[in-house]
Formats: sequence, structure tokens, C-alpha cells
Amino acid sequence: MVRFAVPLLLLVAGSSSLFADDGGRRARDAEKDRTELAKQLAGLTPGKPQQCMPLGRSSDSARVGDTILYKLNRNDIYRTDTSGGCFGLRRGDAIVTRSYTGQLCRGDIIQTVDLVSRMPSGSCTFGEFVRYRKQ
Repeated sequence: MVRFAVPLLLLVAGSSSLFADDGGRRARDAEKDRTELAKQLAGLTPGKPQQCMPLGRSSDSARVGDTILYKLNRNDIYRTDTSGGCFGLRRGDAIVTRSYTGQLCRGDIIQTVDLVSRMPSGSCTFGEFVRYRKQ
């Protein structure tokens, strides 16, 4: 009986310590995201939130946590915060969107797809688009 109780006790103690650290990891990730967003948007002034962003004007995009930055150039960036659920954003999965209007709009669905397996890894929606410009 002792042969089974000791390994079981060690397993329970080890798994509880993993769950206890999860909150600390999330806090570190959130702080890292805030720092990276501040760095990416340094020197730029936010405009009014917009419902849509014209498609095709962006030359590059960056992901910071649940936020996507669409870069028109280094002095002109659109920021949108997603609704969460796009678990592949942090991992670097491909972003798939469908637009029938020539623009990305608040509420449009984003799907992330794993680049290796080509399997969907999450979905979420765009938030409002805020344009950041150098003044």
C-alpha cells in the first residue's frame, strides 16, 4: 500500500505546484506584453477609435499578446485588441480573415491556423481600430 501512496502523493504535490505557478506566469506575460506594446508605439499619438481599417494599406503586422498591430510604415500603425480566444497569436500561427468589403472591421472573425499541421488553433474577433501616428 505504501508503494502506491508515496508516488501518488508526489504526483499530487507536483501537479498542484504547476497550477500555483500559472498565475505568476500570466502576470509576467501581461507585463511583458505591456512593455512590448509601449516599445512598439513609442513616440506615436493615438487617434480616435474607428470601426474599420482599409485592407491592403498595411505592409506588415506584429502581434503582442491579444493585440495586433498593422504597420502602414514606422510612423503610422493601426492597433486592434482582439476578444481573446486566438490562442495561436502568441505562438506565431497564421492569421486568416475574410473580408467582402475591402476593409477589416470590428467584430470580424479572425482564425489562427498552425503553420505546420494547418489545423485551426483558435478564433476571436477584432476590436476597434486605433490609428497611431507620429505628430
